Amino acid sequence: MTSTPIPTPQTDPLTGIRSKSGHDLRWMLAQLVEEVPGVTSVTVVSADGLPLLSSHDTSGPRPAAVAGPLGATADLATIVSGLGSLTNGAAQLMEGGPVRQTLVAMEAGNLLVMSISDGSLLGAYTDPEADMASVTYHMALFVGRAGHLLTPELRAELRQATPRPR
Repeated sequence: MTSTPIPTPQTDPLTGIRSKSGHDLRWMLAQLVEEVPGVTSVTVVSADGLPLLSSHDTSGPRPAAVAGPLGATADLATIVSGLGSLTNGAAQLMEGGPVRQTLVAMEAGNLLVMSISDGSLLGAYTDPEADMASVTYHMALFVGRAGHLLTPELRAELRQATPRPR
C-alpha cells in the first residue's frame, strides 16, 4: 500500500504567507475592498498592535485612493491600534463593557474599527460618501468569518511574513 504525500503549503512569494488559512484571510480582506463601495483601505492588527494583513501591498506603489503618508499601510495599522487602545481604555473607565466598533467620521473620509474575537482589530478607511451601514455589515461578516481563522499559529505566521519586492 502506497501513501500519497501530503502537499506542503506553498509560500506566496509576494506576501510570504504559506498556510491555507493565511491565503483565505488575505483573499477575504481583498474581497472586502473590492466588493464594498467606498472602502479604500483595510487592515488587520494583532491584539498587541502589530500589523498582520493589509489590503495594500507595501512593496509597490500606493493606489491613488490612499496616496500620501497618511495612506501608508503601517500608518493605518498604527492608527487602528491606537484608536482601539484608546476606546478600550475609555470603555474600562466607563465600565461600558467590550468595545465592538468605533467610527471616526471626517470631512474627507471615515475610519471604522471593529474588534475580532481574539483581541485583534479590523480597521477600514472609506470615502466620505460610503454607505456606513453597508460597510459595517460587511466588516461584521468579515469579523465573523475571520475570528476562527486567526489562531495563534496564523498570527505568528502573519507576523513573520513580509512583503516581497515585485
